[in-house]
Amino acid sequence: MEFRQFKYVLKVAEERNFSNAAKKLFISQPSLSQFIQKVEEQVGAPIFDRSVSPLKLTYIGKLYVEHAKTVMDLQNQFEQRIDDVLKIKKGRVTVGSSPFRSAYLMSQILPRFRANYPDIEIFLKEDNTLNLEELALNGETDLSISLLPIDEKLFDYEILFEERVLLALPPTHPIAHKLKLLAGDHSYTPYIDLVDLRDTPFIQMSKSHKLHQMLLILCKEAGFTPNVIFETDSMTTAQALAGAGIGVTLLPETLIRANHFEHEPCYCALKAKASRTVLVVYRKGRYLSRASRAFIQTLKETLNDSFN
Repeated sequence: MEFRQFKYVLKVAEERNFSNAAKKLFISQPSLSQFIQKVEEQVGAPIFDRSVSPLKLTYIGKLYVEHAKTVMDLQNQFEQRIDDVLKIKKGRVTVGSSPFRSAYLMSQILPRFRANYPDIEIFLKEDNTLNLEELALNGETDLSISLLPIDEKLFDYEILFEERVLLALPPTHPIAHKLKLLAGDHSYTPYIDLVDLRDTPFIQMSKSHKLHQMLLILCKEAGFTPNVIFETDSMTTAQALAGAGIGVTLLPETLIRANHFEHEPCYCALKAKASRTVLVVYRKGRYLSRASRAFIQTLKETLNDSFN
């Protein structure tokens, strides 16, 4: 087996479409289809179920993809070790980050990193936090930005910073009037009891976000189940909907600082501690290249400068 066939099969599995995969691999669709057919002949069974659209992996295909990811990850680690042994100042780092982290973190870090390490390539994979941990575990990223809690049997991690989680509520909410909150102002965040919102509609993040579980836990501790009227995968959407008067939601303060809308929510803090610890994580036992260590160091230095 050669690495090219692993690369091609993985791309088709990712795109679930021969045409899209061929475009990203810079080859023709017929050539890619013929190549995959030859791989399937070597394997002795179909890798893809072509009777459905989009394509699906067969059981054999799932085994093949699992094996291919392992082999490609080992090859990547080997190349990184060689670069380090030879002290080559080139390299590559694949970083996993949520779109929201990318918007405010990478815009600060990447210019600084490229200035100091112009020959190191950075590849960014964006997804939600839970999927980012899976990408790091599978070796699809060298490191990912994540949050506590983390499975310490599977990951090593370094703490980056602590961020407050605030409550965003419509400017028309009685509590906003009572506390004289100003829309969009996150500098004044008085503390409230979450139980005071037991009858208020909530906007909840989807299960792919750790904020989903945080809301349920905080409400349970306050003695009620939240009245969730809307669920979204986008924190920016939740923030905008709170400003539009749809309901209240939990949001990290770093997101609140970065986003601005025509109709802004009001913000307050919870008496029950609500915060998140932001981490950079990588699979336990994975070789961390000089390039990856340089990125982590730059990440820490940039955050330190921005917080001081």
